Amino acid sequence: MTFVTPQELASHLARILADIIAERGEGAAEGGDRSGTGAAATGIEVTEADTAVERPKNREHGDWASNAAMKFAKRIGANPRELAQEIASRVAGIDGVAKAEVAGPGFINITLDAASAGETARRIVEQGAAYGTGDSLRGERINLEFVSANPTGPLHMGHTRWAALGDSISRVLRAAGAEVTNEYYINDAGAQMDKFGRSVLAAALGEDTPEDGYPGEYISELGRKVIAEQPDLPDLAAVDRGAALELAQELAYRQQLAEIKDSLERFNVHFDVFFSERTLHAPGDLVGDDSGDRAPSPIEAAIDRLREQGHVFEDHGAIWVRTTDFGDDKDRVFTRGNGIYTYFAADAAYYLSKKDRGFGEKIYLLGADHHGYIGRLTAIAGAAGDDTEKDITVLIGQLVNLDGARLSKRAGNIIELDDLLEWLGSDALRYWLARYPADSPLALDGEKLRSRTNDNPVFYVQYAHARTCAVDRNAAAAGVDRSAFAPELLTHETEAELLGKLQEYPRVVAGAAELREPHRVARYLEELAAAFHRWYDNCRVIPQGDEPVEDLHRTRLWLNDAAGQVIRNGLDLLGVSAPERL
Repeated sequence: MTFVTPQELASHLARILADIIAERGEGAAEGGDRSGTGAAATGIEVTEADTAVERPKNREHGDWASNAAMKFAKRIGANPRELAQEIASRVAGIDGVAKAEVAGPGFINITLDAASAGETARRIVEQGAAYGTGDSLRGERINLEFVSANPTGPLHMGHTRWAALGDSISRVLRAAGAEVTNEYYINDAGAQMDKFGRSVLAAALGEDTPEDGYPGEYISELGRKVIAEQPDLPDLAAVDRGAALELAQELAYRQQLAEIKDSLERFNVHFDVFFSERTLHAPGDLVGDDSGDRAPSPIEAAIDRLREQGHVFEDHGAIWVRTTDFGDDKDRVFTRGNGIYTYFAADAAYYLSKKDRGFGEKIYLLGADHHGYIGRLTAIAGAAGDDTEKDITVLIGQLVNLDGARLSKRAGNIIELDDLLEWLGSDALRYWLARYPADSPLALDGEKLRSRTNDNPVFYVQYAHARTCAVDRNAAAAGVDRSAFAPELLTHETEAELLGKLQEYPRVVAGAAELREPHRVARYLEELAAAFHRWYDNCRVIPQGDEPVEDLHRTRLWLNDAAGQVIRNGLDLLGVSAPERL
């Protein structure tokens, strides 16, 4: 059975257009240059991106439409409508195409025969979870860093958005064939960790919170846990406050990091690597047998490598990196005159670590207050010898406001992820936060996220999936199975609409991966759910009354199962469950 996908149509169109250009020979020369013959001589390349097809807004215009003729007519010195007619006449000869017509100034409208369109259902069911995956990013090794919250407190609502977006971006990249490592950078060095340690030690010893310390009941909880794990901490503090501080800080840090990891797992967000900032400051291995010398720390090694690249200079005892060579707004200090490393030094060493681990593209998903990082991180990539257009991507997410959310009782001044999960559940949070572009501010209605109505997109999509499962159960009870498949019977207008929407899914996934925009998957699922609900209201899978089971019922069961499969696949890319009952 012939099966024509939108991607295959684009491929056919590209070959047809390339053939036409080659046949026109001298007349196809770009810009009026008529020297040479054939498509190669013209220098005009035709790709599938140039000939991509779209669903017409008016279904009377066919299943797919292309504006390729209008894109290339001027370049090859042709009339757009005449070129479109020449292309359409050849498209009409493709197996599975019922007709190809020209409309307006040069649109090509393509209608598939019912059997070709219907074959989509069988392909989806047979491919299962693999349907929609592709290889457009195969061979790419990507490091995706997101969340990276300080381990000095619980995750809050801002981190919740970055977690949902980051994990969904990772899933669509993997679906497109990329090898992706999800990485969490643990900011476990510096002044914030010292303040954290002092706060916990004071809580453990029953003292007042230091003037610059962290407030909140969670600090008291950590203090109690530290005492439970190290009962002799007060005795140690009495004789060696410094040692007690170091111990309390380390124990509380482990406790808080474990809580962060647990919260993320409950949110269905998985990290492959938790990278400790402290390792960047740690001395290297011993060098030689007896000298006692050690290799430089990663931060020390980073400055040496950037110096070799010719981008380091010294001024007033400080070491600088000339990041303005790569578009930064100012040069950056690596080491101050007192020998103390800056945050930029750790950022540079961390970037080089990713490069050394074999990652091509390094993606950073950062919060709204990190706009200044774009220039400095891009400059680090350039100074390291990377291609700043390909090897680094910095995505800045905007803030989210959730009406009805309550401040954490433990932290006092934030809305905790754990409280949001208890109130709304992971599915609603994941879906709504992945439903919008990262750079759009969000103001969400908590009660709407909780609602079980069609106005709530996550419920609407999940309900469509649950309906497909109910159809399966009822079909089995009525004796309808998939023992026959006659796609030419799927002729109802809602079937054509649903099949066309199912065909779009692979391209939606590929586009979401290319643009790092998982919200495209969410919006697609809502359109698919709407198409499924319309089909469900018009086409019966189960015979009425004493009607016999016919091949049309069996074939519609294939279509029902295909819709359920694609909804499951899409929800999985968003980290959202696909319930069988609601």
